Amino acid sequence: MSSSLDLLEKLERVIHELAEESARTPIIVEGRNDREALRKLGIGGEVFVVNGHHTIFEMCEEISRKHKRVIVLTDWDRKGGQICHSLLQGFQSNGVKVDEYVRATLSSLSAGEIKDVESLPNLIERLRSKRR
Repeated sequence: MSSSLDLLEKLERVIHELAEESARTPIIVEGRNDREALRKLGIGGEVFVVNGHHTIFEMCEEISRKHKRVIVLTDWDRKGGQICHSLLQGFQSNGVKVDEYVRATLSSLSAGEIKDVESLPNLIERLRSKRR
């Protein structure tokens, strides 16, 4: 039980830091469900979705016109890793600093529990219900 409480506290801390950072730095996610999951977690700010109408490189170019730093929060499965790598290349070639810390941290914390951004609200709610 204490391990799920520890996990909940760590996840809530990461989400809180992400919410604060999102006021200054846009977040890049894979799909609309991921953006909605972040909204459910109280994360405002700009959230861009990769699988829209642009290629990844076009998206990186467009975002780099307004921002010099982004947070990449793709899923931590194989496909998410590939998308993250493409985003990293696209942003770096446009002089944008990429923050992958949140993605790496969430992947590490939730190993064995979930593998994608859209599952975060349910995981946190499940952990909170165990606490009650």
